[in-house]
Amino acid sequence: MSAGWETVVGLEVHVELATDTKLFSAAPSRFGDEPNTNVTPVCLGLPGSLPVLNRRAVELAMAVGLALNCEIRPSVFHRKNYFYPDMPKDYQVSQYDQPICSDGWLDVPGGSRVGIERAHLEEDAGKTTHLGGTDGRIHGAVGALVDYNRAGTPLLEIVSRPDIASAAEASAYVEELRTILLTLGASDARLEEGSMRVDANISVRPAGSGELRTRCEVKNLNSLRSLRNAIDYEAQRHIELYAAGEAPVQETRHWSEDGRTHSLRSKEEADDYRYFPEPDLVPLVPDDEWIAEVRAAMPELPASQRARLHECGAEPDDAQVIVGRGLAPVVLGAVEAGADAKRTVTHAVQNLALDGAELLGSDHLSSLVQMETSGQLTATQAKTVLGIMCERAAAGTADPAAIAAELGFEAMAADELEALVDQVIADNPEAWEKFCAGEAKVAGVFVGAVMKATRGQADGQAVTRLLAQRRDA
Repeated sequence: MSAGWETVVGLEVHVELATDTKLFSAAPSRFGDEPNTNVTPVCLGLPGSLPVLNRRAVELAMAVGLALNCEIRPSVFHRKNYFYPDMPKDYQVSQYDQPICSDGWLDVPGGSRVGIERAHLEEDAGKTTHLGGTDGRIHGAVGALVDYNRAGTPLLEIVSRPDIASAAEASAYVEELRTILLTLGASDARLEEGSMRVDANISVRPAGSGELRTRCEVKNLNSLRSLRNAIDYEAQRHIELYAAGEAPVQETRHWSEDGRTHSLRSKEEADDYRYFPEPDLVPLVPDDEWIAEVRAAMPELPASQRARLHECGAEPDDAQVIVGRGLAPVVLGAVEAGADAKRTVTHAVQNLALDGAELLGSDHLSSLVQMETSGQLTATQAKTVLGIMCERAAAGTADPAAIAAELGFEAMAADELEALVDQVIADNPEAWEKFCAGEAKVAGVFVGAVMKATRGQADGQAVTRLLAQRRDA
């Protein structure tokens, strides 16, 4: 970023809501099915077909709005008119000037607060695939294929205020928003599959000026890396235009992985879409009782989970990892059930980047940690048992005591371990002299020998304690 300038970013995040069916019809809402199989007359806008609003989509939208500190308000669906091959009706049913969620904010880890202008419900378009080696763009394509499976999928568009000041902050905002969506179960939020898509509105201004200059919108950024690179590139492009005595034109641009943005079309304004109320849908007016039911059903949110993990002694980065993996309820529950907090956090960060980890019962994780800290299992054995627990979590057969017995993991008797330690000391007299002289790292020779002799069943910490006792005797 050139000195004397600052970046101004507002983000529009489109999220596919995790419903079984589409926003206005009973067609399945699924990714990856055969093209054009999940369609109904409503999806295709056929004459005489009438939309019926999906209650679950509304509840998920309200939950997201509440998580973003928005007001839940009466809303109206409109027809947003424009032609494109994957919009079979030539209009999109969306919410215009009366969205369901308004005036909220999101606190981004690191300290900044980003205002939320609105979050509104709308239906998705279909998907057009342009053919001919044109990087997916229509210009120069030799043909196009249209799949209407996605048409009518429920979307929530979350629009931030232009409060974001850097590419790094934009990335952190999207990461936190994604974590909230996953915690709520509102979406699978997979950028790579398109169930979460980001448009970035980017401008620059003289540092400290507070003005809002001409912005350009970069569409459909499908990774955090692309988001960061597109913001940095576009901001520098604006600065260079101003330095040359020119000014950017408000337009929609496309990010290419060759490291540049390219002009797509002039930026449309609301008048261009000729909005008018959808005549086949009544206003949506959630009452206080319904809003309270949605709020009561919400799980603990990521910021609160991180705060409780900090209270358990987790470092900020570790807490972020645990929450991001969806493991906070398991970890916090295990600590509440009596597990050592530090050891539980260590397992979650180092040993639970595994499929099925989020399905572990907190009681099972607590039992494992207590078996380890009491000496029933060594650290190596506990890690092995934990891996098998994750494999079996979905089947409900993740009891650590049963798995340890299956594997033949038994704690060594104290006198047996002491005899073995004495033997390895006798076998390594030179190393023992160095250890007694203060070379603490030499302890690894003895611990390694004991672990080898016991095939990993000895407790390394117990061996270290015995070495210290014999040295100090």
